[in-house]
Amino acid sequence: MAYVGQSRNVIRHVVSRGTAYHKYENAIHHPLLFACQGVRYRKLEVILTTGIEKLGKAGETVKVAPGYFRNHLMPKLLAVPNIDKYAYLIREQRKMYNHEEVKEEVKVVHKTSEVQTKEYEKAAKRLANANLVLRKLVDKEKFKNRSSKDDKPDVQTPITKEEIVSEVARQLCVKIDPDNVVLAAPLETFGEYEVPLKFPKTIPLPQGTVQWILKVKVRGH
Repeated sequence: MAYVGQSRNVIRHVVSRGTAYHKYENAIHHPLLFACQGVRYRKLEVILTTGIEKLGKAGETVKVAPGYFRNHLMPKLLAVPNIDKYAYLIREQRKMYNHEEVKEEVKVVHKTSEVQTKEYEKAAKRLANANLVLRKLVDKEKFKNRSSKDDKPDVQTPITKEEIVSEVARQLCVKIDPDNVVLAAPLETFGEYEVPLKFPKTIPLPQGTVQWILKVKVRGH
């Protein structure tokens, strides 16, 4: 999402400026690292910069194990410590993002035929140039029992039409219906897909294409 990318850039800037090296003790002094220290089994409160399955949505404050934050969330800037300066940055970026989203959102709703066609055309053109990225967990049991190392891992929960519609609205600010998505069966493995979309035939297709396509990338955490 737009605000997530901006948040990460701002956070990287703060992190790069805040890092200092003690020239005598050869130790790194940084608030992100100190935030991970403490009682071994005490969970940390962190703010998610992007939605993570089974953990929370972007902007939410959740508790995680120190090691998980230090080794996974922090290096990828998927979350920041729940301290004032980072909480402020996230809040400000959410305000900016929500404001932009309201202005740019394309709605496909049931209106008169002419108005509806125009709305569908806007949605179709935006989706034709977009990439939808879905983050999923690996099905560990199937991963262990796969017949070949070349087989793509399975996702823990298959991706349905409804989930694609929901993520299109969240990531791309375009509202469509499940009927607009042509998906014979849920997506069950990681990889890249071209999901056909169904819009009124009155909407002209891009030159050199025979149908509307949404590019979907299924990635792991």
